[in-house]
Amino acid sequence: MQKRKDYIDWDTYFLAMVQLNAMRSKDPNTQVGAVIVNDLKQIVSTGYNGLPRGLNDDLYPWGREGQWEDTKYPYIVHAELNAILSAGKNLRGTIMYTSLFPCNECSKSIIQSGIKKIIYSSDKYEGSVENNISKKMLTEAGIILELKKPVSIKIFE
Repeated sequence: MQKRKDYIDWDTYFLAMVQLNAMRSKDPNTQVGAVIVNDLKQIVSTGYNGLPRGLNDDLYPWGREGQWEDTKYPYIVHAELNAILSAGKNLRGTIMYTSLFPCNECSKSIIQSGIKKIIYSSDKYEGSVENNISKKMLTEAGIILELKKPVSIKIFE
């Protein structure tokens, strides 16, 4: 008997984990997940977009419109930064998988943390000023950027 041939590759595996992490987000509009992996294909950290740890998410706004302080934007921690902060260790040489191409603020943290590659499944803000700034910084820092659409897999039957 030979091994089965229909197993998923590592990128598909980690992008599926990204989607599971995104499902933890309570944001009604955008759910983002992130997974950081070392060179041994071990998960070092995970994250999703949400409020900082310990804050009651029923007491903060989740909308996108209105005065800045009445929107989610000043309060939400992005999935990528959550994964970096939750790692609690050196991330030099790791790979980040994320469901959405990182914003410029997360890109600065990714560069500072030493992550060497980002595999992302969506670039919905492609062409925006913020997206162009992110790509410029990440590229100049030598970080490999790879768009990989997730394969639809059945997890639960």
